Amino acid sequence: MADHDNCVKRAKELVAKMSLKEMCSQLLYDSPAIGRLNIPAYNWWNEALHGAARSGTATVFPQAIGLAAMFDPSFLEYIGSIVSCEQRAKYNAHSSKGDRGIYKGLTVWSPNVNIFRDPRWGRGQETYGEDPYLSSVLAAAYIKGLQGDGSVLKTAACVKHFAAHSGPEKERHHFNAEVSKKDLEETYFPAFEAAIKKAGVNAVMGAYSMLNGQPCCGTSLIETLIRGKWGFKGMFISDCWAIRDFHEQHKITRTPEESASLAINNGCDLNCGCTYNFLEKAVQKGLVAKQTVKKACERVFTTRFELGLFDEKTEYDDIDFSVIFSKEHENASLSASRKSIVMLKNDGLLPLSLKDRPKIGIIGPNADSIASLHGNYHGTSARYCTVLEGFRSILGGEYVYYSQGCALVKDRVERLALEDDRIAEAVTVAKLSDVVVLCLGLDETVEGEMHDDGNGGIAGDKNDLFLPKPQRKLLDSVAKAGKPIILVLLSGGALDPAIDEYPEVKALLQAWYPGEFGGQAICETVFGLNNPSGKLPVTFYKGDTVLPDYSSYSMKGRTYRYFEGIPLYPFAFGLSYTRFEYSCASYFDKSVSFILSNKGNMDGEEISFCFIGCSDRDAPLNPRLCGFTRTFLEVGESKWVTIKLDEDLFTLVRDEGVRYERKGEWELFVGGHQKDALSCSLAKTDVAMIKINKE
Repeated sequence: MADHDNCVKRAKELVAKMSLKEMCSQLLYDSPAIGRLNIPAYNWWNEALHGAARSGTATVFPQAIGLAAMFDPSFLEYIGSIVSCEQRAKYNAHSSKGDRGIYKGLTVWSPNVNIFRDPRWGRGQETYGEDPYLSSVLAAAYIKGLQGDGSVLKTAACVKHFAAHSGPEKERHHFNAEVSKKDLEETYFPAFEAAIKKAGVNAVMGAYSMLNGQPCCGTSLIETLIRGKWGFKGMFISDCWAIRDFHEQHKITRTPEESASLAINNGCDLNCGCTYNFLEKAVQKGLVAKQTVKKACERVFTTRFELGLFDEKTEYDDIDFSVIFSKEHENASLSASRKSIVMLKNDGLLPLSLKDRPKIGIIGPNADSIASLHGNYHGTSARYCTVLEGFRSILGGEYVYYSQGCALVKDRVERLALEDDRIAEAVTVAKLSDVVVLCLGLDETVEGEMHDDGNGGIAGDKNDLFLPKPQRKLLDSVAKAGKPIILVLLSGGALDPAIDEYPEVKALLQAWYPGEFGGQAICETVFGLNNPSGKLPVTFYKGDTVLPDYSSYSMKGRTYRYFEGIPLYPFAFGLSYTRFEYSCASYFDKSVSFILSNKGNMDGEEISFCFIGCSDRDAPLNPRLCGFTRTFLEVGESKWVTIKLDEDLFTLVRDEGVRYERKGEWELFVGGHQKDALSCSLAKTDVAMIKINKE
């Protein structure tokens, strides 16, 4: 890794030569060149959520929520290394031609480790789900892949958005999240702490909103918690135009100078936005000390030195643009798509027989949609495989019929047509077919980040968890054709397709936004060429579930740890084409071991989980995830498997936010899902329980 202390020294020497005006200019995301010091222009704003994003051609992996469904940190680290490789390739190519524009640098503002606490949140697709332990493990893995283990940083990762940030999107610029100390320590802080302590993340980005009355990009927690308690040595970045919100939206300052002062005095080094244009004036007014500006400038230049941007030669300078089109990267993307698919229902229809060559009706607004493959914050793949193309390429075009069926959310496809103008065609296709693959869901145009200065989208949050009305009509009409239906959902989070009233729906696949080869992976799964192994990183709720108030950040009633009702599909649930058995489970020294056996008739991967719980007022309502691993087994094979468990295994958090070791009896649950009755019933398997007495 980069020699941090030496980079700090070099940064201090360089910054010492700058005037105040020059230092202030370098604290903006689009930092200009300083010719007299041989400092080239640099744009800090770059995205790499699930691939090198917004800068042209790149390998497009499944959206982050789909990557979470793999429950595979080692593979996620490998994906991170591919993303950083492509980002380096782009930087090398573009900077050599003098192009130092936005999205073409090496400081990538990923991953997003906010907790997906409410299923309505549009940006939940960017996260690793609803569990703080899962988010911590996956974030650390992805950051390690992005930053590499070379003598300089391959790319510099940035974990975002500190801290309690998960909607409502439309209120984010003036919203104040009121969060208890217990919920902060237990739920909202862990992934940030892990990113810093376990992965050495280079940067932390603040949220737009306020946290308990302090703006997140100007909170005292930057110094007291992040740099103080957690020992963070990197740079803190504002979200884009968030500092402007201090005076325009939050109304806690009156002028841009006061806003810039509040941010930098509390440790925010870099401004994505324009408010730090007023820093020089703020210093002249005595609102900010010149030394404070200098310290922030030293931090940002430390990162540039850690990236080797002022070195004559680095080990990454020869990464060529052609790597973006490599077979290795394509194979990794396809593998991720396969691993991310979650089979939620299978009434014996799947897998279909490829030898029988059934006639397949591919129907739905997401059946031939590229937008439903990539989610938000994405690159542009050199080639995409939609669901329709996946079936055509594997089955043969003469066996595949197609109808769009309906628009994604509008009541007609053609502007001048009558309402439901594709329904009759869809029913015709269904009747011609032996089996229907119905592709429903959402895409980034209706689920994602709200529109503002830094984001061109117009999506935002979901109003509810049901399918859009035109899609519900389509499902109803196609079901009446009487053919067996495989329903494929492409979305960034939980949806309730309300299939209980349709016995024709024999199978349900949750494919997320599955990446550039998502269609191929879905087709392979339908025909058993891929044994589905993904599990839900979020709870799927019934559409009529009364959820807590969206603006409440209390964890009461939220996620599998605190939900009191019966979900549609539980966190960590997912079916396979084969059957796994657990035996001889035992616990020793924060590890659990067991024999895992494949008793079915297909090779496959099993994700094994450990959940822990106890009877205590400080404990979550339900056992929490404390360990997981992936294991591949051939038919008839058995293996001893060991899972290293959470370091905080026997800890609880008091109301005042203090984590402590709790003595007494604990229960550890080991299996392929949670221990709740619904998971056991749907999976037709139980879990093992181990009682532990913590002295």
